[in-house]
Amino acid sequence: MTDYHINIFYSDEDGGYIADIPDLEACAAFGETPGQALSEVE
Repeated sequence: MTDYHINIFYSDEDGGYIADIPDLEACAAFGETPGQALSEVE
């Protein structure tokens, strides 16, 4: 399996954390905490 870079950032607009994988188009997830967003995107 290939390893991908994951960005995690807080979104004021969404009121939570977004985790996305830039190398995979339209691959993103939302969470109330950074850990939850990471778990969702994995």
